[in-house]
Amino acid sequence: MPILWVRWLVLAVISAAAFATVPAGRASADPVDDIPRGLESFYHQQLHWKPCNDATLDGAGAQCAGVVVPLDYNRPDARKLTIAISRIPATDPARRRGIMLSNPGGPGGPGLGMMADLRDRFTPDVRARYDLVGMDPRGIGRSDRMNCALPLPTMLFSAGFDTFGYARDAGLAAAFAASCVTPDPEKARLITTRNTARDMDVIRGAFGERTINYFGDSYGTYLGAVYTQMFPRHTDRMVLDSALDPDRYWLGAYQDMGPVNEAALDDWAIWAARRDADYHFGRTAPQVRAFVEDMIRRAASHPVIGSGFLIDEHTVPLMLLSLLSNPRKNPTLAEAVRTVSDAVSGLPIDLEQLKAKINGPVPLEAPGMAAVQCGDKAAPRDPAWYLRNIENVRATQPVFGAFANNITACAFWPDPIEPPTAVHNSTPALILQATRDTRTAYSEGVALHHDLTASRMVTLADTRVHGVLHSGLSHCVTDVVDTYLRDGTLPATDLTCQRDPNYRDDY
Repeated sequence: MPILWVRWLVLAVISAAAFATVPAGRASADPVDDIPRGLESFYHQQLHWKPCNDATLDGAGAQCAGVVVPLDYNRPDARKLTIAISRIPATDPARRRGIMLSNPGGPGGPGLGMMADLRDRFTPDVRARYDLVGMDPRGIGRSDRMNCALPLPTMLFSAGFDTFGYARDAGLAAAFAASCVTPDPEKARLITTRNTARDMDVIRGAFGERTINYFGDSYGTYLGAVYTQMFPRHTDRMVLDSALDPDRYWLGAYQDMGPVNEAALDDWAIWAARRDADYHFGRTAPQVRAFVEDMIRRAASHPVIGSGFLIDEHTVPLMLLSLLSNPRKNPTLAEAVRTVSDAVSGLPIDLEQLKAKINGPVPLEAPGMAAVQCGDKAAPRDPAWYLRNIENVRATQPVFGAFANNITACAFWPDPIEPPTAVHNSTPALILQATRDTRTAYSEGVALHHDLTASRMVTLADTRVHGVLHSGLSHCVTDVVDTYLRDGTLPATDLTCQRDPNYRDDY
């Protein structure tokens, strides 16, 4: 066993003793008044705007400010956090109707620049009406970022092919949890979705608004749904793109990724087989899939390490998953597969170039992701539970099953301080979902649609994409979103949109 893994396993043992000293905490009741008692100074604080010192935000005309919130809403006079927000003002003050908050997903995604990236998807009429507000959620980015002593780039791995590989991941997950929680247990346990929703309401108050409008991607749909449950009277127009099922968040949502990504890999394999002259993976889709599966096995036998980057059976499935989320990334995925294959064959490659290909547009912060997910909902503690699930799906999910069912740091995290939010209300919302989404399965969006009984759902048919509006693949979707945000009009019934014809060659 390599010495590095031994050290991580030793840290895992130490973690058990560390957790024994963490207090259990208690949940607080949701506020029923417009300004919860004891939080008046937070809701009435003045915002001091200044340049963001970010090229994209400054170029978009944004300004930034800090919003002070309690670390623990049960003890508002104790520790504080500062939430970093950005604002791109409404272009027509005479038609301004409020603020539109946003979240890019993750959890763990910094959102300060989200609206600067997304604003061109909105029509001038929409941009005229809203201050577009980005936010780094608590513990992420500029908002008092959480740090872990073990600086992993991700908390997610594939378990590999055998019990030894799974044991490596279990030890690494335990060590990572200990390195996050032990330095500051109180902060680690209070970086949660419910507290971020409370922070959003404080931001609303600091703007002097009665309600918020909201655009959330992926995990951001869960955050938005939680806000509607906790603060229904302060909720206005909500767009939830690529939605999560609140009942399956987060563990079930990962499990749902297994079969949809196997299907996505088959879809990409058809595309690659048609271009065998360019990529040489195989002339048929089964041949391409066999090439990919063999590449992962070769990565297990010949891992590549360099520039803080690891290519092995634990990481390659995640590289594939990162590029299956949009058909426009098909060529990039093919280039990445060729690079990984060359690397594990012993050929020289440019690791920095590979890293640039697989990093998503919203880089996720592992400490923030761990804190939010593990703090929101308890995970099973028994390592054997995960291993059984992995073995049960290996035959049907040979590439992604060992990721979708793998153990994570949450198995070693302290118990959440309050129960997860049960979402069921009649707050109007617009839900966007692609039928072949690889991150949030279509069934997840359907489930949230049922939970939000006054919502409408727009389905993007026959499309493998995550982030429906941002993808720009359908003018039909864009028109529905613009109508809702401009006029407040939801479709009379659920709708199905098609991908624009000029994007069909992407497949």
